[in-house]
Amino acid sequence: MKNYIFILVLFFTTFIYAQKIESYRLTKEQIIERELDGTTDFPIYKAFEYWDKGGVYELLLCENQKTISKKDTLNTKIQAICTINDHGGFLEKWRINDLLETTEPKETNIWFWTKYCSTKDIDTDGYIDPILVYGTRNENDEISRVKIITVYKNKKYVIRAVECDLDYCRSFKKDANWNLLPQKIKTNVDKLVEKIRKDQGLLLKDG
Repeated sequence: MKNYIFILVLFFTTFIYAQKIESYRLTKEQIIERELDGTTDFPIYKAFEYWDKGGVYELLLCENQKTISKKDTLNTKIQAICTINDHGGFLEKWRINDLLETTEPKETNIWFWTKYCSTKDIDTDGYIDPILVYGTRNENDEISRVKIITVYKNKKYVIRAVECDLDYCRSFKKDANWNLLPQKIKTNVDKLVEKIRKDQGLLLKDG
């Protein structure tokens, strides 16, 4: 009887945990407490903790802050790292690295567009589907590139856009594996693209 009760309690505890899907932004104090700085190459711009059926994760958005002034902070490189809490330590699940490209006009800044990033269970399968958005700006203070990266089951699905006044240098490409994503996620990202177009006055299209 005792064994039966123990198994029953364990089952319901596991079930409740498996249904718990939450995400929140970490404070600077929490970043220090968790000793997350040691897992990255650059200063942590923002960090998020989320948990789903797979476990408890830390998502770190890092920018190298190459030039810091009262007016602005300019980055030449960025990095995103997702780790899972593993026996008191951190096990890396995936990472993203990017940097300024050689363009004309010259790119001067790359940054995470956190207002468009999200950590939600979009397709309601019990697992968080992170979406990261970042952009670059050129020396004319214009948006040069935009990337939207969806991480689904630890695989990346990327949209790459280049903004340009001329048709021949403008592009908007989805990865070849894009259609492998669940329809709910694709629809969600399409709506996000429309929002960015509207908010920022961007074309985000081919030609």
